[in-house]
Amino acid sequence: MHTHILPVGLYSANCILLWGDPSSAWVIDPGADAQGILAALKREGLRVGAVVLTHAHFDHISALSGVLAEHPAPVYLHKADEPFAFSPLNQMPPYTSTPRPPTLDTSKGDGDTIACGGLTATILHTPGHTPGSWCLHFAAHDLLITGDTLFNGSIGRTDFPGGSAPQMDASLRRLKTLPDALRVIAGHGAETTMGAEKRNNPYLAN
Repeated sequence: MHTHILPVGLYSANCILLWGDPSSAWVIDPGADAQGILAALKREGLRVGAVVLTHAHFDHISALSGVLAEHPAPVYLHKADEPFAFSPLNQMPPYTSTPRPPTLDTSKGDGDTIACGGLTATILHTPGHTPGSWCLHFAAHDLLITGDTLFNGSIGRTDFPGGSAPQMDASLRRLKTLPDALRVIAGHGAETTMGAEKRNNPYLAN
């Protein structure tokens, strides 16, 4: 597996490119700067096979239309985030609302898998930051993509509409059961490992 992380937009959301087969790469959270994402795909010689949204906040989805214009592909989002994802409510200047993609797939849920280009991720539904937040566990590659559920040394906010502190607590308890060796790429900030978060992240102390 190859990974390329691009912090994009005003809030430096991590757009993550993953691939084994370069003809079927993953784009996770195309949050802004469609041209920058497209340029990175071109530099790496990649075609997109799947776009996965860890959750629906505007800073993680706003470049979706621009990427799909050159790389039509299925877009995966948890159904609990669909009601607000493409709504005018989901915007904050300079971000505007994102059109609903024609290839949106909201059929996947907890325990299901997404497979593309020889890579397979198991979905872990981890509500708290948003109702439909999920993490992607690539067990064969010791990788966990956490979106805005878990950061290096912190967690996602729960005070936005749809957020829930009790749900976040339950989601974090679930993540604490995963192996220490997992590489963790979050929705913002630096990489970490599950073991480092268990030792150092105060939100995982209980």
